[in-house]
Amino acid sequence: MPAPSFRATTHAPPSLSPAPEGFYARGRVASYVLLRTTFGITIMTHGLPKLTGSAHGSMADPMAGSVNLIENVLGLPFAPQLALFVALLESFGGLAIAIGFATRLFAPMLAVQMVAICLALGPTYPWIDRGIEYPIILGVVALHIAMNGAVAWSIDTRLARSARGA
Repeated sequence: MPAPSFRATTHAPPSLSPAPEGFYARGRVASYVLLRTTFGITIMTHGLPKLTGSAHGSMADPMAGSVNLIENVLGLPFAPQLALFVALLESFGGLAIAIGFATRLFAPMLAVQMVAICLALGPTYPWIDRGIEYPIILGVVALHIAMNGAVAWSIDTRLARSARGA
């Protein structure tokens, strides 16, 4: 049984603003695609510097920072291998989500990654103090994308249509 479409399952409550309902109906799908694309690109900006060995903001070596976080803060074994997995997930998973490909595969993985980052950085909340504010938002967005899939303007949608013969 095919999953219900985003348009059919998302109903906005009546609004006090004067914009007509048609405006909201058209904007709902477009804003979701914008959210999905922006999220994917943002995640990519964290993975690519790890893979290319380039700086990311004030972090001179993001891959070394990831290895340190995994090994010394989270206390997990195989830190270099896990850091490489994270870099690949952020780079290629972020790209896949941005273009709407395999979103229900990559989005939950990124949500779990954000939970791990929150565990590593908590209990501090403000991001400016290296807290969990930013990864919480990214994790919730990843969860939202995982629950809704790619929706419109995506490779997933095109593949689903061609599989149905439409």
